[in-house]
Amino acid sequence: MNNRIADLTKGAILPHLFRLAVPTIGSSFMQMTYNLTDLLWLGRVGEDAVAAVGAAGFYIWFGFSVLLITRIGAEIGVSQSLGRKETGTALQFIRHSLFWAIIITLVYAFGTWLFASELIHFFGIPSLSVNEQGATYLRIVSLGFIFTFVNPTFAGIYNGMGNSKAPFWYMTSGVILNLILDPVLIFGLWFFPEMGVKGAAWATFISQGLVFVIFVYRFVIVQEMIKLNLSHFRLNRQISKRIFKLGIPVASESALFAFFAMIIARMVAGYGSVAIAVQSIGGQIEAISWMTSSGFATALGSFTGQNFGANKWDRIKKGYILTMIIGTVLGLMVTALFLFMGKSIFSVFLDDPRAQKLGATYLFILAVSQLFMITEITTRGAFNGLGRTLPPSLIGILFTGLRLPAAWLVITYTSLELYGIWWTISLTSVLKGIVLPLWFINAMRNKPYKIPKPADHKQVFLIPSRLRQQIIIRRIFRNKS
Repeated sequence: MNNRIADLTKGAILPHLFRLAVPTIGSSFMQMTYNLTDLLWLGRVGEDAVAAVGAAGFYIWFGFSVLLITRIGAEIGVSQSLGRKETGTALQFIRHSLFWAIIITLVYAFGTWLFASELIHFFGIPSLSVNEQGATYLRIVSLGFIFTFVNPTFAGIYNGMGNSKAPFWYMTSGVILNLILDPVLIFGLWFFPEMGVKGAAWATFISQGLVFVIFVYRFVIVQEMIKLNLSHFRLNRQISKRIFKLGIPVASESALFAFFAMIIARMVAGYGSVAIAVQSIGGQIEAISWMTSSGFATALGSFTGQNFGANKWDRIKKGYILTMIIGTVLGLMVTALFLFMGKSIFSVFLDDPRAQKLGATYLFILAVSQLFMITEITTRGAFNGLGRTLPPSLIGILFTGLRLPAAWLVITYTSLELYGIWWTISLTSVLKGIVLPLWFINAMRNKPYKIPKPADHKQVFLIPSRLRQQIIIRRIFRNKS
């Protein structure tokens, strides 16, 4: 494994960040391309098909959120272990994170397949066609959740090792296959039958399966990080506990975020299938900014994790400042794009002029928050690298949760209606982008030099207090007998 590890504690900082971020961003865009490709082709089928896949997509999003437990646990656990030169502990994090990813995925996939129809009906969409197509799509993709949701944990392991190029190329292979299969299976080209929404689901299933096979081959055959003989695998309670302790705050916030988004979508559904289609596509378009910033946040998290393990606080501060500068430039560019090109962007996906106009309004409203959203995501990466996953989760849950009562108040007591819902989304993002960086700056000003230098066989634990987390060091690998 050593020849695949990047030492982020030495050398120029900016090249490290770009070398990690660019492949990670590419991998994120590869993942986004699955959804965009589906929506692009299904937009030619009709708005009902887009709305159906959009409704089902919330449960895929929710699944990704739950599996952040193992992805975040792997990224932080592996990066900090390698920063302390503890390769054996890093391997333990790799094996345990994959084990728990598989277990959690199997449970979630079974529940989704079993209750697919009820899950789609939750949104209260009046169209019978949308409900039927959404349930069908969800059942098919749930069969491939073992591929879809375990792949990000594989990617998280590579990110923690400082090697984000590998998952990018693996994801690219799946996207290329999906680009080919989508029109073939949706419209029935060559000797394939026309399957519509079913075709989009099967294309995603097959493409994600290819990526999974590549990951398994690399880990099992080439790098021998995983042993298929389970008789040699023994669960380590402390490693498992550490993975869940790191991942649950992030996963809880993301899962709640997805749940809040479902409630918001249910409100939006009251304005018709066009509104649902616009919000579904708009969310994918907005992913341009949050996936790009998430790539730099992941890079910053790996960079911060290794330098935290090496007790190099000056590099941590410089890395954060450089990443924030990059994020600011990105935020301004996306803001301009959404303000002035909204209708043109939506015309690629939807032919209906009414839908294009509504989509342009959606992007105009969301443009206000892009810079702040990127600032929040960047700061989240820095917190994660320190092993302090609770502060960004608390801020995220608080202000995202405010969207529900705020949206209800707006649509009840003002004439903004649908636009008011979108304004609550945008303005709460602004608040998160202000509060979280202030928290991080305060933490870096007051805490770092009071933290003991990490020593052998020690691990970082998160101890919540009333106002903020304290970081302490505790020995976890000693024999307690």
